Amino acid sequence: MLRTTAVNVIRHLGVVGECNIQYALNPYSKEYCIIEVNARLSRSSALASKATGYPLAYTAAKLGLNIPLNEIKNSVTKVTCACFEPSLDYCVVKIPRWDLKKFTRVSTLLSSSMKSVGEVMSIGRTFEEAIQKAIRSTDYHNIGFNSTEALMSIDIDSELQTPSDQRLFAIANAMADGYSVEKIHKLTNIDKWFLSKLEGLTKFGEKIASFGTKEQLPVRVLKEAKQLGFEDRQIAKFLNSNEVAIRRLRKEADVIPFVKQIDTVAAEFPAFTNYLYITYNADSNDVDFNDNGVMVLGSGVYRIGSSVEFDWCAVRAIRTLRENGFKTIMINYNPETSLGYL
Repeated sequence: MLRTTAVNVIRHLGVVGECNIQYALNPYSKEYCIIEVNARLSRSSALASKATGYPLAYTAAKLGLNIPLNEIKNSVTKVTCACFEPSLDYCVVKIPRWDLKKFTRVSTLLSSSMKSVGEVMSIGRTFEEAIQKAIRSTDYHNIGFNSTEALMSIDIDSELQTPSDQRLFAIANAMADGYSVEKIHKLTNIDKWFLSKLEGLTKFGEKIASFGTKEQLPVRVLKEAKQLGFEDRQIAKFLNSNEVAIRRLRKEADVIPFVKQIDTVAAEFPAFTNYLYITYNADSNDVDFNDNGVMVLGSGVYRIGSSVEFDWCAVRAIRTLRENGFKTIMINYNPETSLGYL
């Protein structure tokens, strides 16, 4: 319904190029409102481009030069035209980054006003895998969807009813305390599908802890934990162990991740893209590692006081390495950063 509406809106406005539309949808009916229409490249465009692998800026520039869409080559398949709608075989999760602690007299309550300074984007084969990766990407101290001691002193019901930058962790605490999906839904109005997925992570964490020690943890459970996005640090916490020990156990059991390409056409055509992600929900790599490439670490999630200048250092490092004949690979999880345009 919303997709059809979007097409109707841009045809009515005569938009040529890139456009994104934000909606407000009543979860209990088909009532919706259009909040805004952005007929330009925005940070939402950067997110959509990286999430799908579709070169929005490149295609919009060609359209601006009056080149028809069906004459622009699809840079992902190399053989079809750019006139297609992405079809994905993976899941993308975006989580905003709030730096509210750096400001005085700023409320941590969230509303329709813009308070995030950036965002992270994660990719996985399942929602569980992607959201746990995203949670860790916002801050290294976050090990995943787990109960957080820092929030133990607050009233969970109040935190759930009045959304703040800590709401996701309040949900984790509530589920650890035995709150049902139905009860949390009544307090938050969050869709039950998401809550059910998060509850599954909580229950699986309890399953890991039930084995007591890493020696008693079955390989099948360890593999399933990695497929659900549990980090080695996270698993270690459940088993009173440490990250190094869990990593050693995992590698001995040959539970390793695989590198996959972002496939915009869901394997309908061969894909040629430089966007890669790592997942445990696979059995082979899409790329080989025989070219002695050099890895450059991006700045990651936006933090006030460190962003553009760090991006520039990484960009210069990449270009210098390429000029000297080295293949390069960038590791980054901020969809807004200029690194994404390399």
